[in-house]
Amino acid sequence: MRIEPLTKPFTATITPPGSKSLTNRALVLAALASGDSDLSNLLLADDTRVMIDGLTRLGFILDVNEEEHAVRVRGGGGAIATTDADLFCGNSGTTIRFLTALCGVGRGSFRLDGVPRMRKRPIGPLVQLLGNLGVRIDYLDEKDFPPLCVHGDGLAGGIGKYGSEQSSQFLSAAIMVAPYARHEVRIDLDGPQTSWPYVAMTMQLMDTFGVTSELIRDHRTGLPEHLVVPRGIYHATSYAIEPDASNASYFLAAAAVHPGAKVTVEKLGKRSLQGDVGFADVLHSMGASLVFGPDFITIGGPEKLEGIDIDLGQMPDTAQTLAVVALFAQGPTTIRGLHTLRVKETDRLAALSAELTKLGAQVDIDGDALTIHPPQGGLRASRIQTYDDHRMAMSFAIAATKSAGIALENPACVNKTYPRFFDDLQQVNQSKGE
Repeated sequence: MRIEPLTKPFTATITPPGSKSLTNRALVLAALASGDSDLSNLLLADDTRVMIDGLTRLGFILDVNEEEHAVRVRGGGGAIATTDADLFCGNSGTTIRFLTALCGVGRGSFRLDGVPRMRKRPIGPLVQLLGNLGVRIDYLDEKDFPPLCVHGDGLAGGIGKYGSEQSSQFLSAAIMVAPYARHEVRIDLDGPQTSWPYVAMTMQLMDTFGVTSELIRDHRTGLPEHLVVPRGIYHATSYAIEPDASNASYFLAAAAVHPGAKVTVEKLGKRSLQGDVGFADVLHSMGASLVFGPDFITIGGPEKLEGIDIDLGQMPDTAQTLAVVALFAQGPTTIRGLHTLRVKETDRLAALSAELTKLGAQVDIDGDALTIHPPQGGLRASRIQTYDDHRMAMSFAIAATKSAGIALENPACVNKTYPRFFDDLQQVNQSKGE
């Protein structure tokens, strides 16, 4: 796909589809709840469809309304109807990790696998944590990676220990099923936690469904130290899913790199449960104008952007977006805290280095930090490999709106989380300035 660069400033309003993170969490909590839950603004994309398919194979009844992007989930009240299932999770990390924990609540044998890349995405820390809580899980190939088999016999509960792992999804998976353990669950947290806003999101959503966890912080450092999940029951809930903040970042970035442009993202703002709304502040620190309302974000493109040095460890899904914005800044940009990027849909650090270099940037990788020195004299025309990674495609599409001769290989990989992305980008591109 070749995207034509924009020649004039634009003013646009956009509402991205529902959050993948919230959709997959809400689907699991609704399946565990007692009664029928109605979820609206549901994301219908590859990552959520494999979750819906997995829940269906476990015996849950989901009535999906494709036109309305809504679903009614008949909850099992903490029980799983089937005793034997094969669950294909595609390349969705949230799906395989959340369903692994969910299967621990059931009784029977449940096998989970995905695409070849999934077999290189870690799951060992979750298996160890669930083992602490009484769940027996066998690896069917390489230790610490899918495929695996969960031998469900209900969740015993008790005390588990969790360190600074590569993904917060392991912890979120365990605490979502914890209310249905036979004993109260306490998880001792060892060291600074990765992507903590996603765990906070999980806890807030659990509270919406009727179970409130207790977080105990170290009185000296303020860091999370213990997480206590009481025994309880999730209640059927009607829940409207927020637009995806990670996917909103591409449109905010598009405004930031075009002087005089303006983009407003609706239904997403300071009230959001998603930590990635903080990306708006990152763009503001580079020079973009910002109006941050309770339920909207507006970014305006400045005459020039300045390179920054920033830690994105708490919102790593925005790192690729910032890396592309850095191409158009004055001076280098250093992005830190990227240790999770090597085990995502692809090795995102390596992929970013290769593709940014193609465009003429000088890229340095030092541990989990990435420094981008923007090219002098504009970007080179290039064919950008997307590595079957939706965020590579969407991020580099922003570069294509600014510079001629950039083509994206396999643009359909955006179907993972945002099937209509290029339609929405075209709508923004065709918007007229004020």
